[in-house]
Amino acid sequence: MRSRSAPRRRVDRVTRNGPAGKDNRTLRGGKPPELTLTIRKGWTVSTPGEGVVLEVFQHLFAALAEERGAALRRSAFSPNIKERRDYSCALFDPAGDLVAMGDHMPVHLGAMPMSVRAALEDLGELDEGDVAIVNNPFRGGTHLPDITAIRAVRGDSGRLLGYVATRAHHADVGGSTPGSMPLAREIYEEGLRIPPVRLYRRGVRDQDLWRLILANVRTPEERAGDLDAQLSALHAGRSRLLELVERHGSDAVLSAMAGLIAYADRLVAAGISRIPDGQYVAEDALEDDGFGNGPVPIHALLTVTGDHLIVDFEGSSPQVPGGINAVAAITASATRYVVRCVVEALLGEPLPAGGGSMAGVELRMPDGSVVNARPPASVAAGNVETSQRITDVLLMAFARALPDLIPALSQGTMNNITVGGPDSGTAAPSSHSFAYYETVGGGMGAGPSGPGLSGVHVHMSNSLNTPIEALEHTYPFRVAQYSIRRGSGGAGLNRGGEGLRRDLLLLAPARVTLLSERRARGPAGLSGGGAGAPGENVLIRDGVESPLPGKVTFEARPGDVVSMRTPGGGGWGEERSTWS
Repeated sequence: MRSRSAPRRRVDRVTRNGPAGKDNRTLRGGKPPELTLTIRKGWTVSTPGEGVVLEVFQHLFAALAEERGAALRRSAFSPNIKERRDYSCALFDPAGDLVAMGDHMPVHLGAMPMSVRAALEDLGELDEGDVAIVNNPFRGGTHLPDITAIRAVRGDSGRLLGYVATRAHHADVGGSTPGSMPLAREIYEEGLRIPPVRLYRRGVRDQDLWRLILANVRTPEERAGDLDAQLSALHAGRSRLLELVERHGSDAVLSAMAGLIAYADRLVAAGISRIPDGQYVAEDALEDDGFGNGPVPIHALLTVTGDHLIVDFEGSSPQVPGGINAVAAITASATRYVVRCVVEALLGEPLPAGGGSMAGVELRMPDGSVVNARPPASVAAGNVETSQRITDVLLMAFARALPDLIPALSQGTMNNITVGGPDSGTAAPSSHSFAYYETVGGGMGAGPSGPGLSGVHVHMSNSLNTPIEALEHTYPFRVAQYSIRRGSGGAGLNRGGEGLRRDLLLLAPARVTLLSERRARGPAGLSGGGAGAPGENVLIRDGVESPLPGKVTFEARPGDVVSMRTPGGGGWGEERSTWS
């Protein structure tokens, strides 16, 4: 970033530390010269300014979030966190506004600001050593397995410098089925709901609350290890932010936070202003809620006026009995993600790591709808399935305005599978039971610039798969097949990505829950491209294949194979004829 108004006189110098007369390239047989930026402690961002110093702070803040993610991953107990990386880390300013985030889970990151604000509203400013936790979807959470931990960072004088937060998906938080992703009619069936509460007060853990949490989960040792990993990540984030303050001063750090948010907001406004003024409508539907209610439509109307965007979901379905209801935080998160993607594509440059406040985006969500559910609605699949459909609908609406920019629809589901039961002598962390959770990748939609990727997590998910070695070591499973689902990508000038097939052979009795979408109709193509193939869920018992619904819970026997065959992505553009 460059700015004529950047306060250059406040930057003492930029020096290259290396042998005299050499440029800033790696020298043969030696270390690369270091690029050092010295910033006076009195530096502040004006207007707020931009410039090289703000760019440096942007990367410092983002690195702070990424480092916390690495600390969390390396100290976690569960494969879902340490292998799949189902977590997110972010930095917030003293007002609770998002400053920077790691390259983690979009569905987490766009919702976390609402959790931080809920904690501050309920608990007030956190003191040094306080740690708040929350998983309540109606208070900024996403679904109950996602637990957010928040810690204040204060300087030596007690000055509040901001908040560090982590969100991680815990493989079990109680509820009616292992994995806490049941087919439920009320949130009370989905697990332990935690409002914003202090788990630590001035550095001392509330042992009563700790025991209460662990008494309500199936795998308490694993949960304790994962929670401790989140807390260690908060400690790492606090230490790094204090190092920045020690090096540059609190005024410079806080001014850079405000400057980055303001700069991102200007970029968002500039991006929106490049969209033709007008109204753009799209609608798609979830197939069912697991209890026979469906299809469940999601309707979006985009209104663009200058640099202002209104996203209105009026006309979407009322909330339903099954758990596909999305809370406000989910809809806000999906909207933030899509707007960011569109703006970055239009401007040809990335937004700062926090993405700004999205002040120029007005979000309208009808109360009591499938995009803004109210208690006691069940919401477990709203986070994982409905977030993907909201993303699809918004991309379809933007495609009305920007047909040469927007890709075809991707797989449109996270293909959730949870399996739980007695330990049966495996190496699982808990000696009493196990709870396995995973999402399975599929096909990405093709775009104007090329084909879609195959076998990947898309849009609101950014996790990895569980490596076969880790899965088979930890759980009573064997992976019978793991392959690309050939021919599942939609046809077109650019072909959609292929889905996956993953077959799990169960070695012990278990309860299995599947939550998936795009089983009846595949993801649509765009600009004349063909639809991707829909997914399939299949139970193979005694060699006989039986189709399973998209959403189902059943008791599995040893020797059963659960086969998940995921959708391909939509194709983009009309397929050209081949002349002989």
